[in-house]
Amino acid sequence: INVDSKLIKELEETNKPITVGGILQKADTLNRHGRVYPFNILKREADKYLTSVKERRALGECDHPADPIISLKNVSHLISEMHWDNQTLIGTAEILDTPSGNVLKGLLKSGVKLGISSRGIGTVKKDRQGRDVVQEDFELICFDFVSSPSTPGAYLNESKNWGMKKINMEDYNTLKSKNTNTESLSTDLLFKKLQEIYSSDFWKK
Repeated sequence: INVDSKLIKELEETNKPITVGGILQKADTLNRHGRVYPFNILKREADKYLTSVKERRALGECDHPADPIISLKNVSHLISEMHWDNQTLIGTAEILDTPSGNVLKGLLKSGVKLGISSRGIGTVKKDRQGRDVVQEDFELICFDFVSSPSTPGAYLNESKNWGMKKINMEDYNTLKSKNTNTESLSTDLLFKKLQEIYSSDFWKK
């Protein structure tokens, strides 16, 4: 994110919301993790996510936690607008007046260049070129602010990549509750299983 630090201060002084915009994600584009998101899958998830955007529920965190659940105490921003420019997903983020939001404001006022990365769960399959292609079971969770986005050009400007956890089908079914009735499963057991899934390393490429 490249922003005018003076404008950030002016917006704070007038109690106006601080917003930044730019690239959230690119379809059919190889990211720095060797992953490709087909347009039809990315568009499907973006269309679903638009409901949260319109209802001001599209929250995100500062940094990129290895967890499928958004922590309200760590929320720093929300995506307030999102649209397509050909195969590039563009969006606007509103920095919130929260502890983590204030961290972002401080970084922006100091001229720090930040990026955005999406968080999601799903599986991939290698194509003939050896690229990890995201499959139909992908689900978008949110967009987080990061120091180094995986999507090319996903640095926001003054007005993603997605981060995925590599899991096997058994773990995926647990998350989707296809093979497990979460209502009958004890909270402790479910939490332990989720911990096992998300304590594994992020993809390293």
